Amino acid sequence: MGLKYFKPTTPSRRHMTGPDFKEVTKNTPEKSLLRPLKKSGGRNVYGRITVRHRGGGHKRMLRLIDFKRDIIDSPAKVIAIEYDPNRSARIALVEYPNKEKRYILAPVGLSVGQEVVATDQREVEIQVGNCLLLRHIPSGTLIHNVELMKGQGGQIVRSAGSSAQIMAKEGDSAHIKLPSGEVRLINLDCHATIGQVGNVEHEAIYFGKAGRKRWLGIRPTVRGLAMNPVDHPHGGGEGKSGQGNPHPVTPWGKPTKGYRTRKPNRYSNKFIVKRRKP
Repeated sequence: MGLKYFKPTTPSRRHMTGPDFKEVTKNTPEKSLLRPLKKSGGRNVYGRITVRHRGGGHKRMLRLIDFKRDIIDSPAKVIAIEYDPNRSARIALVEYPNKEKRYILAPVGLSVGQEVVATDQREVEIQVGNCLLLRHIPSGTLIHNVELMKGQGGQIVRSAGSSAQIMAKEGDSAHIKLPSGEVRLINLDCHATIGQVGNVEHEAIYFGKAGRKRWLGIRPTVRGLAMNPVDHPHGGGEGKSGQGNPHPVTPWGKPTKGYRTRKPNRYSNKFIVKRRKP
């Protein structure tokens, strides 16, 4: 994947970048793996906004991604690399010997014609795209799409350019270093996929204009400082003033900007060997 740079024909085009899509080999998605995707506007089942700054955006169809990789010991052939509007990574269309097709995340180095396999056996080659048990993956290997509980499917390390690393193995657990820097214990019978998630240069994309964010369904974010006192605790004041509050807060008065909200008695604390970087 590479970046496409635009000529500054307008102010918004200056410095704007975007993906060149050279790695994408198929422009139309597989119809059997599409489902309708209804927009929520950031609202929950009660109609209350629980995620702000959501709304609008282009219509999308959901691609069914195989995070579980539950067809065991059957090699699948990569027949296309596709774009997915619902995630930052590219997806790969694979076909099994019984002609069943599925989508998987496309790691760096995966190409059309290559074969990938999911297995519980030790004998399989450690190559990009293969899905193995953590106990059969050597320490130091880069992995992605990692299960947290056996059989649940990959839940973490799935965005573009991300990868985790197996640091060590101890007893029934592996020490996995996550992209955040956190080291976490994960059972050796959980699956993970070899390699780093593709589309690495996604983080270098410069949008250039506000409208491009709106296409993605992201609405404007306004600083609390720029609001009135009725709308935000940081609002108000004569002229351009500071936030006033020595402890920055959310619109509802809860501490923010670096304040840690993780519960001290959370059940999963025992699995964290080393906290992420502050």
